[in-house]
Amino acid sequence: MTATPDSFVIENATLILPDKIVPGGWLAVSDSRIAEFGEGRAPERGIDLAGDYLLPGLVELHTDHLESHYAPRPKVRWHPLAAVMAYDAQIAAAGITTVFDSLRIGSDFDKGSLGEEVWTLADAIKTAVAEGHVRAEHRTHLRCEISSPDVIDQAERYVAEYPVHMMSLMDHTPGQRQFRDIAVWKTYYSGKNGVGDDAMNELIARRLAMHEANAETHRRRLVEIARAHGVVLASHDDATPEHVEEAKTDGVAIAEFPTTIEAARGSHAAGIRVMMGGPNIVRGGSHSGSVAAEAVAREGVLDIISSDYVPASLLMAAFDLPRRVPAISLPEAVATVTRNPALATGLADRGALAAGLRADLVCVHMTGAVPVVRQVWREGRRVA
Repeated sequence: MTATPDSFVIENATLILPDKIVPGGWLAVSDSRIAEFGEGRAPERGIDLAGDYLLPGLVELHTDHLESHYAPRPKVRWHPLAAVMAYDAQIAAAGITTVFDSLRIGSDFDKGSLGEEVWTLADAIKTAVAEGHVRAEHRTHLRCEISSPDVIDQAERYVAEYPVHMMSLMDHTPGQRQFRDIAVWKTYYSGKNGVGDDAMNELIARRLAMHEANAETHRRRLVEIARAHGVVLASHDDATPEHVEEAKTDGVAIAEFPTTIEAARGSHAAGIRVMMGGPNIVRGGSHSGSVAAEAVAREGVLDIISSDYVPASLLMAAFDLPRRVPAISLPEAVATVTRNPALATGLADRGALAAGLRADLVCVHMTGAVPVVRQVWREGRRVA
């Protein structure tokens, strides 16, 4: 096989296959796809990984990082195209070859969402992709705050103007889901926004009124929009059996960050894939007091890991999970950041080292217990 930018051989690699690990393996790429692979001497000389791991490119469904590049400080806005490119570079350097760009819609009570500026970012993403500036494949995940007065207007406008591949139904109202205990909500948001107690009480009253007026009708309409456009639905911060039943009725495919073990069990039993955060695994627990991802994994109901707010945590969590939960093998852990999220969103052409699939590949070197990304290919092209 003649080596070209998207046709080549990788040799002396530790292959992480769906069901086993193959030391001293090789893999051939032809026309952007995995052609074949095997153990032992490669059919021809190629890129020598010196024993490093070779695994599929990571698939990221929920990352909060794009908005932080565009709005790095309160009242600061960075150049949108430059922000997208910096974010994309960080994503690729973390071994992520498919990323669902998470964009919040529905103006939030504390103006934490971008509001009308979401269109600025959407246009920047469209330009970066069209001009060939991006390393990863970019898809869209709309995070919809169901109690917000303008979430329906924004959702309808977005699906009319841009492709949408995933929508999550969120409700951050005090007293709901992640914040069933209003005291926890007050502690979280007062620390995040530096707001005093009187102002917090006023915000709580306003949020409760918004929830009462909008949550139920907006959720129904968002489900209709998703169904009409073939968009994968996710529920967010499910906490109770009632939340799980609601998700089942709505046709939800992914349970994002269930806050209790009961909700995680119920979602998994209902065929809804359970997603937990990589930082939760790496840190050994939730930063907000919800159920630990490790506990969900020990129950056998963890399906997908997301990097959430630290892109590098995706790979770190996959390699850390077998140490924390010995019943989970490394190939099974890698599947939570590759094949499982791909299949959950209808992307059957990637996520595993298998003949015929896209040559989305990551070379990983271990420095102690820390996985370090050395090389990344998307569809057979080196991107990092």
